[in-house]
Amino acid sequence: MATKDHTPAHELRPVTQETRIPERFIPTPTIEPGHSFSTITDHISTIVLKRKTPFGWIIGFLIALGGVGLLTISMGMLIGKGIGIWGINHPVGWGMDIINFVWWIGIGHAGTLISAILLLLRQEWRTSINRFAEAMTLFAVASAGLYPALHTGRPWYDYWLFPYPNTMGLWPQFRSPLMWDVFAVSTYATVSALFWYVGLIPDLATLRDRSTNMWAKRLYGAFALGWRGSAKHWDRYEHAYLLLAGLSTPLVLSVHTIVSFDFAVAQIPGWHATFFPPYFVAGAVFAGFAMVLTLAIPARKFFKLEDFITMRHLENMGKVLLATGLIVAYAYVMEWFYGLYSGNPFEIYMLGNRLGGPYKSMYAALWICNGLAPQLMWFRRFRTSTFWLFIVAMFVNVGMWLERFVIIPGSLHRDFLPSSWGMYAGTFWDWSFFIGSIGLFFALLFLFVRFLPMISIFEMRTLLPEAQAHAEHEEGH
Repeated sequence: MATKDHTPAHELRPVTQETRIPERFIPTPTIEPGHSFSTITDHISTIVLKRKTPFGWIIGFLIALGGVGLLTISMGMLIGKGIGIWGINHPVGWGMDIINFVWWIGIGHAGTLISAILLLLRQEWRTSINRFAEAMTLFAVASAGLYPALHTGRPWYDYWLFPYPNTMGLWPQFRSPLMWDVFAVSTYATVSALFWYVGLIPDLATLRDRSTNMWAKRLYGAFALGWRGSAKHWDRYEHAYLLLAGLSTPLVLSVHTIVSFDFAVAQIPGWHATFFPPYFVAGAVFAGFAMVLTLAIPARKFFKLEDFITMRHLENMGKVLLATGLIVAYAYVMEWFYGLYSGNPFEIYMLGNRLGGPYKSMYAALWICNGLAPQLMWFRRFRTSTFWLFIVAMFVNVGMWLERFVIIPGSLHRDFLPSSWGMYAGTFWDWSFFIGSIGLFFALLFLFVRFLPMISIFEMRTLLPEAQAHAEHEEGH
C-alpha cells in the first residue's frame, strides 16, 4: 500500500508527542506559566502598595517635575508677553504649537486602539498592555490640550469660541475643521477617561481590600464605588465596558481624520490631498504603538514584569508597527505620485523643495526614521529583541515629529508668491514649551505607575488555565 505521493506506508512516521515542532512555530504565551490567582494579585498590587518608594522612581519623577517647572515658566512668558516669543512669522503662521499638538494627539491613539478595538476583536494579548496604553492616551491628550488652549497667547478670550449668544454677535464658524477639532478631541478625551476608569474599578477594590493605610483604604474605596465582586456588579461592568469600547472605536478613526481636515481643506501645496485622513490615522496608530513600546520596555525591566508583558506582546506590537509603517511609507510615495500626476506647478515645486530645499535634511531623516527603520520588523530576530524594538520605537517617535514639521512649516515657508517666502525655526520658548509638555506627560505617568496598577489584575487572572477551565465548565452547562 502506498500513499498518493507514492511513499510506502511503512516509511510514514507516525505523529507522536515526541515529534518536534520548530520553535518559531510555537506561540509565545501571553503569561508565563507557574502563576496563580494569588501570585498575579500579589505581584501587581505590591508595586502600588509597597511602603518604600523605589529610588529610581524618585529620580525619574524629579526630572519630570523639572520639565513641569519649565512648562510653567514658558506658560507664564507666553501669557505675559504673547506669542511673539515664539518663532512663528509670515508666512509660517503655524509652527511648533500645531506641530506638537498633532504629534501628541497621534501618540494618544494607541491606547484606545489596544483597549477598544482589540477588546471587540477578542485579542487576549492586549491584556497586559491595555491599562498602560489607556493611561498614556489620557496623558498625551492632556499635553496636546495645552496647545489649542494657549496658542493664541490670550486664553482669557477663548470664550469667544463658545457657541452662545452674545452682544457682539460672535459665533464660531462651524464649517471649519478647527472648530470640529474642539468637539472631536474633547469627546475623545472624555470617553477615553471613562473607559480607563471603568476598567480600573475592580482593581481599585482589590487595592482597597489589601491596603493597610487607613487613608489609602478610604481613597481607593471611594473610587471603587462600593465594588464587591457580586454577579450583578460583574454583569453591569461587562455591559458598561463593552458599550464604552463600542463608543471608543469610531473615535480612533474620527479624531485624527478631523485633525487631517485642518490641512486637507486648505489650498496650500502639500496639504490639499484627499488621502490625508487615512494617512493621518495610520500615522497616529504608528506613533502610538511606538510610544507604548518606548514606555513598556523600560517599565517591564524596572518593575520585573517579564512574566506578564511577555515577548508575545512586544512582538505583536512590532508587527503592528511594521504594518502601519508600511501604510505611512505608501502615503509618502503617493504624495509624489499625486503631486507629479496632477501637473500642478505649485505641487511639483513643493515636492522638489522638500527634496532639495532648506529643509531637505529633515525630509531625509523622516524617510530614514519612518520608512527604513521599521523594516527591521520583518525579521523575527529584531521583533523579539527588546533592544532593537526600543531603538526602532525611538526612531519612529522622532520620525513622526519630523513628519509634522515637514508637513506644516515645510509647506508654509514657500507660499504661492515668492515675495512672501520666509524661513521658520523654533525659538528657545518653542522648545521649552515642548520639553515642558513632555515633562508633564512623564510626571503624570510616574504618578500613575506609583499609585494605580499599571497592569489589569483581574484581566491577567482570566488568562490562567484555571480561569479558562472554569469558563469552559460554565459553557458546558
